[in-house]
Amino acid sequence: MLQGYLAGIRRLTLRQVPVPEPGPGEVVVRIRRALTCGTDLKTFRRGHARLPVPGPFGHEASGVIHAVGEGVQRFRPGDPVMWVPTAPCGACPPCRRGQENLCQRLFEPERMALGAYAEFIRLPAPIVARHLFPKPEHLTFEQAAFLEPLSCVVRGWRRLGRPEEVVVIGTGTIGLLHVMVARALQVPRIVAVGRRPAGLELARQAGATETLAADAQDAAPQVRALFGGEGPAAVIEATGRAEGWQAAAQWVRPGGRVLLFGGLAGGTWVHFEAFRLHYEEVDLIGSFHYTPADVRESYDLLARGRLPVEMLITHRRPLAELPAVFQALDRGEAIKVALIPDGDEPADGTDPGADAAGASLGGGQDPAAGARPPQGGTPRDAAELGAG
Repeated sequence: MLQGYLAGIRRLTLRQVPVPEPGPGEVVVRIRRALTCGTDLKTFRRGHARLPVPGPFGHEASGVIHAVGEGVQRFRPGDPVMWVPTAPCGACPPCRRGQENLCQRLFEPERMALGAYAEFIRLPAPIVARHLFPKPEHLTFEQAAFLEPLSCVVRGWRRLGRPEEVVVIGTGTIGLLHVMVARALQVPRIVAVGRRPAGLELARQAGATETLAADAQDAAPQVRALFGGEGPAAVIEATGRAEGWQAAAQWVRPGGRVLLFGGLAGGTWVHFEAFRLHYEEVDLIGSFHYTPADVRESYDLLARGRLPVEMLITHRRPLAELPAVFQALDRGEAIKVALIPDGDEPADGTDPGADAAGASLGGGQDPAAGARPPQGGTPRDAAELGAG
């Protein structure tokens, strides 16, 4: 089979390897869609503290069960599925405290599902047991592949709560997902701030009530003016830039909350004004990864058709073009690319993106309205997402 392999910094290759076989409790999935993401781009550019380099590359995908290992009862070959690439152990001190997103074993290589840029992938037993789900029939494989990034965003909102207004810094994939979740939560006022006109237009389509074309370092007076000179109740930093972190803490009103979502490189130090944190009770909130509860909430949101995630896909390309895709991402020529394994099945009524390899910028489609919840599960109201 064909597999993407990150041999070193900016050294992305394709190689032929045997199709994996499932061990006890494991499954092998035939990939139908894999999505690029900002984490993979950062790993391509500079490596990653949690992801092995060199190693198989990619972690956002969906597909169809190819083979099941001994003891697997819930799935069988031919089942369409969606998943996230990690699962907590449930036994370490953080897990026992309910902090499963901080599990000490979360990133052990043998427990992770890496290598989504491939024709097949093996899912370890912990993921099969906790984080593998049937794909609802009405979801496309592209929509289903958003489960992992959406789970991270839902985790952020669980930490933030549900404010009456929010400013989102950044109009990349993650910033736009935050806008979508804010809209699903019925936040009355959602302001997206970014530098690219195309990104701001996508933010409006995603549900932003207002947009502001500005750089984070210079926008403080404009943002505060939008909210009567005091600033908004909440700000989400979704660019992963130190200057964005610092700006967010200056924009928010006294007593407000700042979600520092965009990760920074290890060793980065960020300075904040002590007066704001102490005398004005500004809360700075971190958010990392996701818990099983966050994954389930994200699954329910996707299954109900609440989020127009396919609009975030700017290009569709064959898997064989993977190295060129990351070169284009590195140059800023795309936001999110759907990779399609060679010989994939043609489009049918349930997968409108399946024959779109080579589509031009902005070729994503909105998901179907009126989606039904999956059988056997009762989705919770999206309003619960900020309650924790």
